[in-house]
Amino acid sequence: MSLFSYLRALLSRPFSSTSSDISDELRSHQQLRADDLQRSGLPRDEAERRARIEFGGEVRFEEECHEEIPGHFFEILVQDARFALRMFGKAPGFTVVAILTIAIGIGTNAVVFSAMNGLVLRPINVPDAGNLSMLEQSRDRSPQQSYPDYLDIRDRTRNFDGMIAYTISRVGLGADGHSARAWLYEASGNYFDVLRVQPYLGRFFHESDEHGPNSSPYIVLSYAYWKSHFQSDRGVVGRTVEMNTQPYTILGVAPPGFNGTELFFAPDFWTPIVNQQQVDGWSNLDGRAARGLWIIGRVRPGVTPAQATADLNAVASYLSKTYPKDDDQIHFTLVRPGLLGDMLGKPVSAFLAGLMLLASLILLAACANLGSLFAARASDRAGEIALRLALGSSRRRILRQLFTESVMLSLIGGIAGIGGGIVLLRWLNVWRPISDFPITLQVLPDFRVYFVAFVLALFSGLIFGAIPVRQVLRSNPYEVVKAGFTGERRRRLTARNVLLVFQISACAVLVTASLVAVRGLVRSLHSSLGFVPENSLIADTDLDMAGYNEDTTPIMQKRLIETLATVPGVSAVGMADRLPLALNGATAAVYKDDTVDFRASNSLGDASFYSISPNYFRAAGTAFLAGRDVAWQDNRDAVRVAVINRRFADKIFGSVDKAISGHFKMNERRYEVIGVVEDGKYQTLTEDPQFATFLPILQAPTSSTTLVVRTTRDPAQSAPEVDYTLRKLDSRLPFVIKTWPQQLDSALFASRVATVALGILGALGAMLAITGIFGMASYAVSKRMRELAIRVALGAQKKQVAWAALGTPLRLLAIGSVIGLVLGFAATGVLSYVVYQATPRDPLVLCGVVFTMSLLGLLATWIPARRALRSEPLQLLREQ
Repeated sequence: MSLFSYLRALLSRPFSSTSSDISDELRSHQQLRADDLQRSGLPRDEAERRARIEFGGEVRFEEECHEEIPGHFFEILVQDARFALRMFGKAPGFTVVAILTIAIGIGTNAVVFSAMNGLVLRPINVPDAGNLSMLEQSRDRSPQQSYPDYLDIRDRTRNFDGMIAYTISRVGLGADGHSARAWLYEASGNYFDVLRVQPYLGRFFHESDEHGPNSSPYIVLSYAYWKSHFQSDRGVVGRTVEMNTQPYTILGVAPPGFNGTELFFAPDFWTPIVNQQQVDGWSNLDGRAARGLWIIGRVRPGVTPAQATADLNAVASYLSKTYPKDDDQIHFTLVRPGLLGDMLGKPVSAFLAGLMLLASLILLAACANLGSLFAARASDRAGEIALRLALGSSRRRILRQLFTESVMLSLIGGIAGIGGGIVLLRWLNVWRPISDFPITLQVLPDFRVYFVAFVLALFSGLIFGAIPVRQVLRSNPYEVVKAGFTGERRRRLTARNVLLVFQISACAVLVTASLVAVRGLVRSLHSSLGFVPENSLIADTDLDMAGYNEDTTPIMQKRLIETLATVPGVSAVGMADRLPLALNGATAAVYKDDTVDFRASNSLGDASFYSISPNYFRAAGTAFLAGRDVAWQDNRDAVRVAVINRRFADKIFGSVDKAISGHFKMNERRYEVIGVVEDGKYQTLTEDPQFATFLPILQAPTSSTTLVVRTTRDPAQSAPEVDYTLRKLDSRLPFVIKTWPQQLDSALFASRVATVALGILGALGAMLAITGIFGMASYAVSKRMRELAIRVALGAQKKQVAWAALGTPLRLLAIGSVIGLVLGFAATGVLSYVVYQATPRDPLVLCGVVFTMSLLGLLATWIPARRALRSEPLQLLREQ
């Protein structure tokens, strides 16, 4: 008999037929025994009664026979499920609370795991992605490499099937004299070939298309950009568009779902990196010290990571010996691609691991809550269980029924939780946290997420369903029936008490984490940034997008500054090539004035550097400590000068005053210090104090133009007039205008996400704590109403009655809160991976946790306390 035939017969068999056959067989044996007893002289009625006694409980006999017959597991399971559904219908309040509780736990874990799956576990969407690895320098864990080094690595390694190089850039793309901003990958010609991606339309560019600088004016559109900007026009292949006013030919369209080699970034198109001069207005393709590319290699089949790393470091040894000034003692490691190696991979992984740990606490708290509810429900059903035992049902059957109920509730709650999680994940999938940067979060659930949610739901049901097992196994039907089903024996310590303490402890940890995150965000917003973002507008563009060249760019930049200074309400206007805390930060090694060997080992450290115009510091609100500002006279014909920050002055020159007129070298050029400004934040909010230097825009020219406009009015009111003024100067320039606090969205992104995520987890934990304490308090009051009535009748004061009714829940609240605080202190190391300057030892955090837990206890016990105190003794006794 085939498996299919067996299942079809099993599903088509009437569930009642087997039970009917067993009942008929039992009655047949009873009748035969009764006939024997009747022949021995007993009356017929007595003979039948004696036969029934000898055979024992019919229910137990039928159950045991049912269980011994092979192939009836499914039938028994369906019967248990039907009975469980009837029991759910009899207690709708309990059912709804249980489903919502487990939905919170499963949904939270599904959302967090889906984010971890999308950003950490899931590989990039290319064939054989497991063979791809990103190169990272071991010395500073940086994935950034130079183009000449890439060429040597590509040509000299033997354990790789190919090496690709790429970087992210921004251009103006358009036609008819109007351009709009777009983001792209500048990639090596073999990019698509090594990744083994096939085009959706047309073709890709290849290594054979590269014939030197600016020799490959081609672009490949992403599928999403093709749909949104070219309306899915299949005739787009071969069309010419303008990129930074240069003509480029569209070769093809990438396939749907392919967004490049970074999981967080969705480009609009790809172009060959040999055209960097046209794309960026400058070229570092010949600079071995210019590290701005990321390299990914495809390891050959059969080659181990250790062999591939050894192959790379043989090349690294060659580079160190051949180019000691630029590649001094370099050493490579291989890391997983997708999040810029360890630069983003480690923080994101640590953040999501911390969230996963806290989400697990949510699920455990939900299981503890449901375990307590199930234990209370089993106590309330003591009469039913006693009758079933007395009628012959086995304890195993009763426990199986209870487990069926718990697993069904958990699976229903899991379905509800994953449904709510999908809604949130769909929103996250289209969320754009930074308006002018195409961050994408591919976090929609897949089979792996659904499987994990199913396993969590199944095990959660088994966990909280196991709580009343001891209660059922030790139940004595005779004692329960004799007591009239009035209650259970009171014990000083019960499983429900332990579960409630655990639940409150988990809640306290979550509340601590959320308050720590809030404090970290507050510190971020109020820390010394080195500039004042309030009351200022940022107008960002790149003059390359409108075709300005090296000669006309400085003239236009000065004209932009002077014209904006005439706008009503504008108090100062300055310009920089980039702003502190922006995504495009850059650093360079700093050397003493007498240095002639510019190896990295001889440097004093790295400094963030900026090209600025006169009045930039005034517009930015940066305080001068000594010296003077840069001036328009600081041009290429003048001595090279720089303004440095206090950290630079103290560490290199000894003090602020000694730094003035001092000299240092950077990029092998000598600079004279003309001014010192206050320290600030330059790369990230969490960085330690570091060096910064500001160079005159005319001595360090760049087409990248970020205007800082300080106003005496509300910046939002000044924005339209600033926009009109800029467009009147040159309508071809695509400006992005926003307030400076909005510009800081990228820098505050991590802190804000951590605060929101931990705040939500803290709120969910608080909800579970309230329901847990409320359930315990309500159950304690309902079981002791007669005792409370007697206390009131004997003259007990209201506070004594309230303490008698709610003392245990409140004591458990205090114990759980203390344990949670201790765990919060112990979790400082974990929290530091999640939020900025995380520490639960902050007095405000400590007071906040105590206040929050006290408030939760007050809210949860308010209704049970009113119930215990508002009834009259006579009424309480009558109800019993």
